[in-house]
Amino acid sequence: MTPIETVADDRPEHPVDVVERLAAINAWTFDRAEEDEISILVAGEWANYDVAFTWIPGIESLHVACSFDLKAPPRKRAAIGELMQLINEQLWLGHFDLWREQDLVMFRHSLCLAGGASASDSQCSAVVKAAISACETYYQAFQFVLWADRNPREAIAFAAFETRGSA
Repeated sequence: MTPIETVADDRPEHPVDVVERLAAINAWTFDRAEEDEISILVAGEWANYDVAFTWIPGIESLHVACSFDLKAPPRKRAAIGELMQLINEQLWLGHFDLWREQDLVMFRHSLCLAGGASASDSQCSAVVKAAISACETYYQAFQFVLWADRNPREAIAFAAFETRGSA
């Protein structure tokens, strides 16, 4: 049997059930229209984030897509693409992507559960935290490119600036 053929579907708990429990514990609004999909709404400092989880059994992976109200109009796509490239170089987990169907910027990641591994509460919580943290960290950089006509390097430098100490 080749590694491609080793798909286990006898998990003790469906991975999306774990995410649903996490949403309920945190009192996040969620919608589970399908067995393999759930969408949760998480309030951040800069925006409300739609975090969609999709279980993909064929590759035993829990895909995560976190989007927020940020559309990249065609005239700004090149600059947003460059900004995402600069951001992605700094990320250890996941990446930003542009969903061209809706010109929507989103953070994406997958939790690999190969060999029948189960998703844990802490794994799913860490993925949500990573997605929200990345979006919050770079939210203003995207705004700078879209609304202040800053170039991507200026925008990323602004987002990376941290005030240290106190007055």
